[in-house]
Amino acid sequence: MFGYLILTILVFTLVAYFVGQTAGRSFALADRQTHSLPGYHGAFVAVWVGIPALVLALLWVALQQPVIDRLVIGSLPGALTSGATPAQLSLILSEIKNVAAGQIFAEPSPDVKAAADLYVRWQDIARWAMFAAAVALMLLALVIARSKLAPRFRARTGVERFITGMIIFCSVVAILTTVGIIASLVYESLEFFRRVPLHEFVFGTRWEPQMAIREDQVAGAGAFGVIPVFTGTLLIASIAMLVAVPIGLFTAIYLVEYANENVRRVVKPVLEVLAGIPSVVYGFFAVLTVAPAVRAAGGAIGIVMSPNSALVAGGVMGIMIIPFISSLSDDALKAVPRTMRDGSLAMGATRAETMIKVLLPAAIPGIMGGVLLGLSRAIGETMIVVMAAGLIATLTFNPLDSVTTVTVQIVTMLVGDTAFDSPKTLAAFALGLMLFLVTLTLNVIALRIVQKFREQYD
Repeated sequence: MFGYLILTILVFTLVAYFVGQTAGRSFALADRQTHSLPGYHGAFVAVWVGIPALVLALLWVALQQPVIDRLVIGSLPGALTSGATPAQLSLILSEIKNVAAGQIFAEPSPDVKAAADLYVRWQDIARWAMFAAAVALMLLALVIARSKLAPRFRARTGVERFITGMIIFCSVVAILTTVGIIASLVYESLEFFRRVPLHEFVFGTRWEPQMAIREDQVAGAGAFGVIPVFTGTLLIASIAMLVAVPIGLFTAIYLVEYANENVRRVVKPVLEVLAGIPSVVYGFFAVLTVAPAVRAAGGAIGIVMSPNSALVAGGVMGIMIIPFISSLSDDALKAVPRTMRDGSLAMGATRAETMIKVLLPAAIPGIMGGVLLGLSRAIGETMIVVMAAGLIATLTFNPLDSVTTVTVQIVTMLVGDTAFDSPKTLAAFALGLMLFLVTLTLNVIALRIVQKFREQYD
């Protein structure tokens, strides 16, 4: 029903737009001085018809289920609900919903059957009432908004105010979402640090989060030293950037300065295709193709390496990041004014000197943005590391060894039957907070570098 309601709101909104636009055109054809164009009249009526109905539908959907649940619980006999805890009431309600949906695993009691029938009726009544209320609201809004239209009516002002309000609303939602993410990370991290000392987490050199879930279970005591995890993260990210930055930057330079239009027309789309390949496909490529080739090459020269290595994961990850750096660097170089390039060539500089002395310094903010985007993708990548690098946290700087990353450990610790308030699960939030702080520090450093280059260039 909700999908049909959204479709109905869309149809009413389009009808309202054409009604308002027709009214605006009639004002213009009557040779009257109009304040707004016909399109603004149509947009004004469409906004007043579509937005209130959409808000009503969303609020109705959000409040409908809790209200019906309370009504169902209230309709049950006192013998079922008297003295029941919230958990027991939740189980009874789940059984009623299962019976109402036809998912019957055992013969329910007559009271549960009656409650399930009542639940279905109230669901139907609520859905039809929502549909009728939304349609009535749209018709009322259409009549009122149409009556406001006049030759001197400031429809454009109303539409612009609505657009401004939507921009402010989206900005506030983005800010509150960021604040909520940070607050949840900080809160759960504080719960973790009440169980594990901060100095042990930050400066510890062993990461073994396996802990006993039950008293009779044999498991490790748990070691939560984050240094091996961040070492593996930075090692793989560094290898990826060593692969991606030179190739991506040189590719952008070649496409902007040296390639003809035919070559650019072929190479550019091919690079863009790499950005659309899922990371799990890169993981299969690393495991099935790159890793055996690297091990065979190492064995040919007498180098023993782990089946899962940081070199393989970082190298394949670098290939995945190339399109981000190349595309953004290409756009940054092309955005440099043509007059600067022509002026450098007119002064006798070669094309290489023009690129090094003029184009690259001018485009360095955009290039750094691409590098930062690639670094963020490398730090946050999970699938390639799981498939090609391993799950064991090892404190090593040897790219031929098996390592793990922060994101892999977060996924590992949040999957399973461990209690949510255990140190093993809460450690995922602490890792997320540390990763956020490290990424924020890298961004600040990069912004300072960009500002330094910009000051020198200006």
